[in-house]
Amino acid sequence: MRPFACDGVLIENGRILLINRAKEPDLGKWAIPGGRIEENETAEECLKREFKEETGLDVEPVKLIGIYSDPKRDPRKIIGAAYIVKRIGGEIKAGDDAGEAKWFGIEELPAELAFDHREILKDAIIFPSR
Repeated sequence: MRPFACDGVLIENGRILLINRAKEPDLGKWAIPGGRIEENETAEECLKREFKEETGLDVEPVKLIGIYSDPKRDPRKIIGAAYIVKRIGGEIKAGDDAGEAKWFGIEELPAELAFDHREILKDAIIFPSR
């Protein structure tokens, strides 16, 4: 069975919050906050926990962007669910496997993003309700 993960896209004031990966795979690349689901979690619980661990922020899912299952998307063969999220509290502070958390303008995203995260961000930006 392939592992499952949840990622959250937070867009505020025309900016997207990304983390810099502090672990392999894709060490040093910018990524959407998220991570693997634990045995007794829902996808939404995983999303909230991982976002908090990596960014210090409390979020709520707003809309499912999509399910990403291409076996080539991640060398660990992880299937991912990506959500638009809204901030409900906390202060930005990188943690867990995030070396840094930083805002990027939608038009100023880093050239290299981890995994298939550029595709996820393209899909997220077309959603009207952010």
